[in-house]
Amino acid sequence: MQDQASLLDELRNLDADAAARLLATLPDTSIATHLQEMGPGRGLAVLDRFGPERRKRIAFAAGQGASEQWQTSRTWNEGSVGRLMEPLPETFPADAQVGAVLERLRPVASVTLMTYVFVINAQHHLIGVVTFREMLFARAEQRLEEIMVSRPFSLRPETDVVDAMREVVRRHYPVYPVCDSEGVLLGVVRGSVLFEEQAFEISAQAGTMVGVEKEERLTTSWSRSLRFRHPWLQLNLLATFVTAAVVGMFQGTINQIVLLAVFLPVLSDQCNNTGSQALAVTLRGMTFGDLKPGQGMRHLFKEAWLGLLNGSLTGICGGLAMYLLAWHQKSADAGKLAVITWLAMAASCGVAGIVGAGVPQVLKRLGADPATASSIFLTKATDVVSLAMFLGLAAWLVAR
Repeated sequence: MQDQASLLDELRNLDADAAARLLATLPDTSIATHLQEMGPGRGLAVLDRFGPERRKRIAFAAGQGASEQWQTSRTWNEGSVGRLMEPLPETFPADAQVGAVLERLRPVASVTLMTYVFVINAQHHLIGVVTFREMLFARAEQRLEEIMVSRPFSLRPETDVVDAMREVVRRHYPVYPVCDSEGVLLGVVRGSVLFEEQAFEISAQAGTMVGVEKEERLTTSWSRSLRFRHPWLQLNLLATFVTAAVVGMFQGTINQIVLLAVFLPVLSDQCNNTGSQALAVTLRGMTFGDLKPGQGMRHLFKEAWLGLLNGSLTGICGGLAMYLLAWHQKSADAGKLAVITWLAMAASCGVAGIVGAGVPQVLKRLGADPATASSIFLTKATDVVSLAMFLGLAAWLVAR
């Protein structure tokens, strides 16, 4: 039997399904202990992988407090603050005396690190916070309302972890109270848990852009990885067929001007890179809250302008290369082909900037993760636009 520490380390390196399978052979009490040690967000994700009956037994084995908290947390969406909540700590009314509070908390403080004491009113609304250190230096007869911080900062349970991180990035408190829209104190979330979850979200973003699920780890089985990745590859293949169909529409033009085929990958790669730059900046801005509501169109125009400028400058080099190659092959249309290359690259890179900045905004508006397969949508959209523009101009201006 593995010792507790090594098993816990292994569980943290597994995806939720694999962790549940590893724990399934253990007694319910042992599973409950490990889930609690894994932290609220991760532990709840693993608990969700068990069947309803086993889940009830594990929750019962965890005790009433943990069971109730798991049940409450499961009502909130994945990736929300509510999924990371810990049970509500001891709360006190504003007129409670410091001496009485300390006496009541003495058994708890001997086994648990106490940071804050939360003060509520008769309706259970959070009205103040007192640091434990402040109480140690206060007089025993002083009331909490005399030393508390009124109207403390709190998080909402439905808030996405990414949005919550923007709110706490300059606060760095060890514990954050979580209240509903009416101000009722529901629980707390630890700063370390919040930052750990955010670090995971950011690290998963690169994979999400190309269709790799957030849950996939190095230890994920090949069959599960196949289920995660394959649907996106099928979508990518379908989009590639659309790109191939565009090229096929201009097959006669390519047969007449074979030189065009040489520059197809050049144009495609340049546009993809331009769009990827816009996509990376947009996702970073959305992650850290730099892209404020109402600024989406302004950012879109900026990336379109940058794409147009970059495409124009690189298009000069591309057009020159096309001219030299066409001139070397004694083509009578060397000048026209050079201009076409420049125009296509400038316009296509401008469109790539729009797509790179627009795709994540559209995905978010539709309720999806802005990074979800965004790279696939970007590359195929820019391929279709750039190749259609390049070949279309050649068919119109040169081919006869």
